[in-house]
Amino acid sequence: MLSACLLPRVSFAAILIAGLIGPVMAAEKEHLRLNTPGALAPAKAEAIYQGVLKELAEGYAPAHDATAQNYPSWRRYNIAPYLSATHGNRYANNYANPRADKAGYGKLKPGQRMPPGAVVVKDTYTVTKDGEVFPAALFYMEKLAPGHSPDTGDWRFVQILPDGSYFGDTVGDNAADVAFCFTCHKAMADVDFLFFLPEEYRRK
Repeated sequence: MLSACLLPRVSFAAILIAGLIGPVMAAEKEHLRLNTPGALAPAKAEAIYQGVLKELAEGYAPAHDATAQNYPSWRRYNIAPYLSATHGNRYANNYANPRADKAGYGKLKPGQRMPPGAVVVKDTYTVTKDGEVFPAALFYMEKLAPGHSPDTGDWRFVQILPDGSYFGDTVGDNAADVAFCFTCHKAMADVDFLFFLPEEYRRK
């Protein structure tokens, strides 16, 4: 899914509170990144996730975004959060709506495509080397009707920050801020530009 070069724009307040953002490269190249993330065993990562789910939901709520509201009820594809280097060394989870699930998300063969209305989601949290936990961004991709956004493979890319503000939407506000997402997803063009999660974290 969204294992791509998406850059969360963290508010100055969040940076000051967390004190965890290292040097930042160009926005189109890399996330705001935690240089030394806390290492977690799968069971510990899952326990933390269960503990922050309510906080994540409350944080995303001000966006009034249907996907942000509904994704927790969708199928989750990982057994525990996994450390995603391509998402700023945050712990991530993969979800998909029923349409994406029915179309074979995670099992696409070369040449297969998702139907319009398919949505895949990644929520995230951060753990510092000292064990501090912070809610992080929500990322999602929505498949659009053919020809609606040919420059992004007819995918809409959205990023919502942990305070519910939008970082960008490729078919809405701040489109330029997330336009580069597709640059990374081009690597998976043969399976409709979709990455998936590490094998060892996949639900059987």
